[in-house]
Amino acid sequence: MTSIFIVDDSAVIRQVMGDIIKRDPKLTLLGAAPDPIIAERKMRTNWPDVILLDIEMPKMDGLTFLKKIMEERPTPIVIFSILTQKHSTTAIEALACGAIDVIAKPTSQLTDYLESDHVNMLLKTLKAASKAKVRAVSYLNRDSTIRERHSTDVILEKTDQNHVVKTTKIIAIGASTGGTEAISQLITMMPVNGPPIVIVQHMPAKFTFAFAQRLNALSDHHVQEAKDGDVLQKNGIYIAPGGRHLLVNRQSKDYYLEIKDGPLVSRHKPSVDVLFRSVAQSAGNNAIGVILTGMGDDGATGMLEMKKQGAITFAQSEGSCVIFGMPKEAIDRGGVDKVYALENIPYQIQKLLG
Repeated sequence: MTSIFIVDDSAVIRQVMGDIIKRDPKLTLLGAAPDPIIAERKMRTNWPDVILLDIEMPKMDGLTFLKKIMEERPTPIVIFSILTQKHSTTAIEALACGAIDVIAKPTSQLTDYLESDHVNMLLKTLKAASKAKVRAVSYLNRDSTIRERHSTDVILEKTDQNHVVKTTKIIAIGASTGGTEAISQLITMMPVNGPPIVIVQHMPAKFTFAFAQRLNALSDHHVQEAKDGDVLQKNGIYIAPGGRHLLVNRQSKDYYLEIKDGPLVSRHKPSVDVLFRSVAQSAGNNAIGVILTGMGDDGATGMLEMKKQGAITFAQSEGSCVIFGMPKEAIDRGGVDKVYALENIPYQIQKLLG
């Protein structure tokens, strides 16, 4: 008997898929959850043979969860998502990260789907997945050119300048797991007509443009995916493009952006460490740094460099994080001035701006 666990934010899909699985005598429904955070908590006590996983979900996207599972506890995973129809790159990314198969979620009436051959295909896929030999996969090490853990030096050499010209303020933000929602909340609470904001959120290529569009619709700020050569404007928010590093440079009193390819830094591209170092060197004590929820330690080194150059630095509190990894590392290394709950950070920034 093969046990299946469903992770999908749609209650209807969870119910329908659960009923389909129960029809097959060789499958058993172990459980279901609306997001990966709840799923992982539930699965700890009874781990499934196969996970049926959506991609677009709150708190943690499916690709991030897939990578986490394949690194920490390799398990056959079948992706079941509408995004595979909209973005073929999503399907390729999922398979590259260890998914056994990718199945398109129905876009028409569910009743039509239930009467189609797609149901039999889904059941066969789940049973076949249970026999698959999966192994631990470091999705960061799939290419021999990026097997080392690179430091920021491979993209931007460190300088120990501390004589930055007095110029306008700039806010730099880094986030990973749970960051999409945290950033959404943060910028909607930030005052309009404030200094430019540059953001690195760990996301695959193709997703950051849509993320920027969503943020632009949610707030009164002008949010866009960063482009090489962009001159930073007041009330502007610039999201690092997936798969590229984002750097801030300065010419006279103006900040402008540079987009760079290159190796992963701190196991990521874009890397928060790269952004933070560039801000430390171009803005010095004119900068404010914020590190939000996320796994790993990306940003911890860069935040310390920002602080040493006179920037004011904040970290999101453990209680308000989905995952406290990145803020904790930055705190432990001495790079954080103050720790606040997410909802209190905008007020603290506003006090600094006067």
